[in-house]
Amino acid sequence: MIIEAAVQIHAPLQRVWDVFADIRHWKDWNPVCRECRFEAGSALVKGACISFELSPVILPMRIAPVVTHCEPGKKVVWTGSRLGIHAVHEFYFTENANGVELKSIEYFTGPMLIFARMIRVPARLHGLTIRLLYAIKDAAEAVR
Repeated sequence: MIIEAAVQIHAPLQRVWDVFADIRHWKDWNPVCRECRFEAGSALVKGACISFELSPVILPMRIAPVVTHCEPGKKVVWTGSRLGIHAVHEFYFTENANGVELKSIEYFTGPMLIFARMIRVPARLHGLTIRLLYAIKDAAEAVR
């Protein structure tokens, strides 16, 4: 299963990156990933483990992905597994004449995907991804 979404952000690349990379302040603007913190490391770099809570279904779930790739201002990839599903989440930052396009691609594999599809988890995750991207947009565009 793949979930893709993108948003155009009317702000400089450095500002978009600064908002995204400052995990400790996600609580200030992020309605999707709650109670964010580092479990290992203290910055968004390869090998860091971040932790946050999200609600793809009724009950919130703590996710703790590990950053496997980080090119500041270009690309971030983190991976994790939970409840029989393995996820890879990629973020791409592309500077253009209007600011920055931020693209999110999530790949999911695992035996529990059959059950997840039955209870409409993919649609819910897509909605959460869009909310996250627009929250990043709002936060980056609000900074002056």
